[in-house]
Amino acid sequence: MKVSVYNIKGEATGRTIELPEDVFGIEPHEHSVWLDVKRYLAAQRQGTHKSKERSEMSGSTRKLHKQKGTGGSRKGDINNPLYRGGGRVFGPRPRNYDIQVNAKVRRLARRSALSVKAKTDSIIVVEDFSFDAPKTSRFQEILAALRVADKKPLTVLSAYDQNLYLSCRNIAKAGIAPAADLNTYQIMNAGALVIAESAIAKITENCA
Repeated sequence: MKVSVYNIKGEATGRTIELPEDVFGIEPHEHSVWLDVKRYLAAQRQGTHKSKERSEMSGSTRKLHKQKGTGGSRKGDINNPLYRGGGRVFGPRPRNYDIQVNAKVRRLARRSALSVKAKTDSIIVVEDFSFDAPKTSRFQEILAALRVADKKPLTVLSAYDQNLYLSCRNIAKAGIAPAADLNTYQIMNAGALVIAESAIAKITENCA
């Protein structure tokens, strides 16, 4: 699959680059994409939620009244969950939400997600670029020139670039990621992928 290479002014350079068919041209496997997205979102949960149960409440453990002979129901202590201020029944406890997904399935999910973007013409390949210093307005100009500023763009670089990261992080709905860290959720969540020319090889290696 051949696509045109653009410069940061949004102009076609007249060159093309080959996107590997086994990464950008497969039949998408929807279930693997669902599994990998579910794994990613589950990993974002802190799992630090906690509520106090009956045995953890501070309060008297004295029995409120005798067991029999009152005509009322049986009552234990004031920490009974049925009372206001009592402990919670089966409340949340700290836990780990991580879901294990095989590496082979994760790679298939990434290839499927990239293939979806390729089929919908949502991939733009640009020449490699960098900034001498962080400049958000300049990064916005590049996205506008490529006509993706309003499409929730994700810029994929061959390696982490501090200046580009700082230039992009304050732009609403825009993201940036090195090719080695690219995951299925980022790909599917983006409206358009702006991929640096040198990042294609890294993406292919990451999905192989």
